[in-house]
Amino acid sequence: MPWSRSRRLSPEPDPAPEAAEERLDRIPCSQCGAELTYAPGTRMVRCAYCGHEQPISGSPWQVVVERDLAAALAKAADEHLTEDRRILKCQTCAASFDAAEGQGAGHCPFCGSAIVADPARTRRIRPDGVVPFAIPRDKAQDALRQWLAGLWFAPSDLSRRAEAEARIEGLYLPFWTYDCDTTTEYQGARGIRVVRHVPVTRQVQGKLVTQMQPVTELHWTPVAGRVARHFDDVLVPAARALPLQDLGRAGAWNTQSVRPYAPDWLAGFRSALYDVPLADGFAAAQAIMRGVIESDIRHDIGGDAQRITASRTAWRGASFKHVLLPVWVAAYRYRSRTFRFVVNGQTGQAHGERPWSLAKIVLAVAGAIVAAGLLALIAAQAG
Repeated sequence: MPWSRSRRLSPEPDPAPEAAEERLDRIPCSQCGAELTYAPGTRMVRCAYCGHEQPISGSPWQVVVERDLAAALAKAADEHLTEDRRILKCQTCAASFDAAEGQGAGHCPFCGSAIVADPARTRRIRPDGVVPFAIPRDKAQDALRQWLAGLWFAPSDLSRRAEAEARIEGLYLPFWTYDCDTTTEYQGARGIRVVRHVPVTRQVQGKLVTQMQPVTELHWTPVAGRVARHFDDVLVPAARALPLQDLGRAGAWNTQSVRPYAPDWLAGFRSALYDVPLADGFAAAQAIMRGVIESDIRHDIGGDAQRITASRTAWRGASFKHVLLPVWVAAYRYRSRTFRFVVNGQTGQAHGERPWSLAKIVLAVAGAIVAAGLLALIAAQAG
């Protein structure tokens, strides 16, 4: 994780964002009027009907600013930091998604459940940045087929059913990133291994024999000190309904490539909405940072073993970003159970949930037992 990058703080709130309806409306093609969608791996939005392309607004060298955390928490409802969003919420897994004007139905990409509801309104901190899709839909579909084909002990009809039912959908997921300077004062002890020899009496061939046996001991010395570290882009999921285990196994994102937010990056894609408050996200980030700080303290103490009896961390200059990260997701049902498949939209790494064929497992175990028995019989006859 990049924890040493310089940062730029936003000196004052940005201008008020556009209305949510304007941001979520489709982008019409200037040639034929059809909907433009973002072309993964490019800086273009493209028409699937006439092929017309137009560049995404904004400079490729524009910097994503960090927002002061304390100021944002003090002004949680600030009009310049937040926006009015229309949402659809899945009643099965509780995931929330943005809704275009007039949209009241759809399906949940996480669990596949149908969503039929009147969109509600909510006020959320608007996105600061986005990591655009680099992997196109056809590559994600290929990853799904290859993954299904490579599964061991899967039901024989799994590939056919999963490919027929699974709908690959591009989705932007909300995350918080936090920067912070830390200084930690600690007290503890340094352990040094010392080997000494002690006499041990044993009975050897009916006689008592005294031998010197090495014994390793730790000698502890009290220590105290201070460590400092700058954390940059500590990434925290901002939606409780995210399939965290699947996302973790699908690899990490490179937040160095985050771009300033523009609606064009989301053209043709959905985005999940955060439900983890900014303060709760920072508490989760602090837990991650404390683990790194503990490693720093142990390294600073040195020796063969370390004890940390007390520590106190000062958190300074904390800042944050609300970023959207890309995934391709597919949910499919097999024998009344829902399984998920996830492709990292930036790196292409994939992971999925799968059913197992009990019959194939039993046959494989039985075959292994028979093979082991034959090998033992052959070995016995040869002996």
